[in-house]
Amino acid sequence: MSLTAGSRPDGTRPAAVVEEPRAAVAGATAKESVPRRTAKAGKVPFRVRWRRDRALILMTSPVIALLLLFNYVPLLGNVVAFQDYDPYVSSNGITAVFHSPWVGVEQFSRMFDDPLFWSATKNTIVLFVLQLVLFFPVPIALALVINSVIRPRVRAVAQAIMYLPHFFSWVLVVTVFQQILGGAGIIAQTLEEHGWSGFDLMTDADLFKYLVTAQAVWKDAGWGIIVFLAALSAVSTDLYEAAAMDGAGRWRRMWHVTLPALRPVIALLLVLRVGDALSVGFEQFLLQRDAVGAGASEVLDTYVWNMGIQNGDFSYAAAVGLAKGLIGVCLVLGANKFAHLLGEQGVYKK
Repeated sequence: MSLTAGSRPDGTRPAAVVEEPRAAVAGATAKESVPRRTAKAGKVPFRVRWRRDRALILMTSPVIALLLLFNYVPLLGNVVAFQDYDPYVSSNGITAVFHSPWVGVEQFSRMFDDPLFWSATKNTIVLFVLQLVLFFPVPIALALVINSVIRPRVRAVAQAIMYLPHFFSWVLVVTVFQQILGGAGIIAQTLEEHGWSGFDLMTDADLFKYLVTAQAVWKDAGWGIIVFLAALSAVSTDLYEAAAMDGAGRWRRMWHVTLPALRPVIALLLVLRVGDALSVGFEQFLLQRDAVGAGASEVLDTYVWNMGIQNGDFSYAAAVGLAKGLIGVCLVLGANKFAHLLGEQGVYKK
């Protein structure tokens, strides 16, 4: 019988011979793992990141350029809120900014003393609360209903029908409601043909806030379910099966599985909606202004348009718009802080 190097006559190997390769392998593994941790923790050079992501950067550069041009560059025009701006003091409106006199916060003082401003603010807040209570839960409920539909074809048809009104213009939406709920609409004419007195909801100033909320629900509730359906698609079916095995019925599964999965999305959209509280719409109210009067339809967006475009008071309109934007930023920060207190991420992390 031949003996290999480092072996004993009984065939066993010394412990040192066995342990040395193990130690060598462990040492080599440790040496290899150190550079990996260092490379992972280190910052990737800009040249490497540019080479890796330049295709994506080039694809998004036109969008970034448009965003800067139409969303951030116009912010410089807010300087006229502190001036008595006159576009005719110079040859063009841009150079007129440098020739208009400075008035400080005089425009903001006018804003606080203007009763029309407070009337528009009141209408805006009332409409925001109504839309938050009556409109915001509707996409959530529709998403839960569609998610419970088993047949894919039925679900696809229902989604297509709900998405369609989002692509209608407000002119078409108001026209549809006029033909149904107006004085010459289908319902009023049918009632008059059968001896009942007709009605005209489109010109009722007291019901106008409920009317525009119903229009917003009909137009955009179906489109709002997309985000919630995307969140529901990420919920594992194992959770529903485990809950069913524990004896949970349909309502218990929805309460303990589905709604907790939607909580982060609901918190995020709620924060964004609160931040947009002072922007309840423009075209929708402008189209129906003559039917119900300015007292019921005037909101901050239409108020800025009337003062700036119709009356030519650009500085005052800019002051109102600037105050509206600053309040919106404060509302976003406050709502996001409240979301953090509830344990949700909100728009950004802590």
